[in-house]
Amino acid sequence: MNEVDRALLARLAERPAFHKGRYRNPDRTPRHGLRSFLRWQRETGGRFPPGQTFPLLTPTPQQLLAPVDQPRMTWIGHASFLCQFRDINLLTDPVFAKRASPVQWAGPRRFTPPALQVDDLPPIHKVLISHNHYDHLDRDTVLALHRRFGEQITWYVPQGVGQWFRRRGIHALVELAWWQSSPFPGGEAFFVPAQHFSGRGPHDSNRTLWGGWVVEIDDVRLYFAGDTGYGSCFSDIGDVFGGVDIALLPIGAYAPRWFMAPVHVDPADAVRIHQDVRARQSIAMHWGTFVLTDEPMDEPPRALRLALAEAGLADSDFRTLQHGETLTLNT
Repeated sequence: MNEVDRALLARLAERPAFHKGRYRNPDRTPRHGLRSFLRWQRETGGRFPPGQTFPLLTPTPQQLLAPVDQPRMTWIGHASFLCQFRDINLLTDPVFAKRASPVQWAGPRRFTPPALQVDDLPPIHKVLISHNHYDHLDRDTVLALHRRFGEQITWYVPQGVGQWFRRRGIHALVELAWWQSSPFPGGEAFFVPAQHFSGRGPHDSNRTLWGGWVVEIDDVRLYFAGDTGYGSCFSDIGDVFGGVDIALLPIGAYAPRWFMAPVHVDPADAVRIHQDVRARQSIAMHWGTFVLTDEPMDEPPRALRLALAEAGLADSDFRTLQHGETLTLNT
């Protein structure tokens, strides 16, 4: 594993991300307001593609409790993974809800159930939260995890999101800005930029930060990109870390491009991120669970294969998993 370029990390951390009470992306990005949203709805007639339910594998307790000498990734669905290595079990953006919404009777519904429920999980030690959108931060899931595991979990959250957790009685938090890090026994967690936005209602747009996480556990480096459009921050991540062993990268929720490109990558952009961060192995996420945008639910994996071929990369370099599938990596 390459050494972290701490000097470059410190220089990047000095770049301002907060301006006039709100956070902003490292690159200047167009802001699509209500007029653009209404144009999108007018062009589509307010209709989304039909939902699809994908095959679902169900990991057994024996699988989840087996010794983990090599990194083991289980895709729960959307941006939720169970990542296991050595004595650490880690979740990314856990959302087990039936809808990505503040209420469970309206909003984008889940078509493929989560591969695991809270009661199925092994002991969880760390949870990474990328930002506060409802398909990445779900109140009921967070409270269920807290009821089961309590202070055993350390929650890693973007700057400004900690208040949301503290209001719910959760205080085992690491709250970081871009390019900051927090060590833990056997490793370190770094919060890194993404090109996106935040908000859970009409009045809190970009009041909290968003981003991805690079987590080092012993000699393995995991990168969880969260939710993002394509920008210069990914080559910065590659320069700071000199490569990652495993990258969890979004490939869905990208159409129409005129509206979604600033905040959601398509598969071709995801391949560029794979290359920019110098990932040895990437795994696709953020597809096949909710209908959020205009592309068919089963299109992202097909488009990813085409993008990999155009980039001269093998399908095995950037894997798509079935919901509930587990991939063990040989490092």
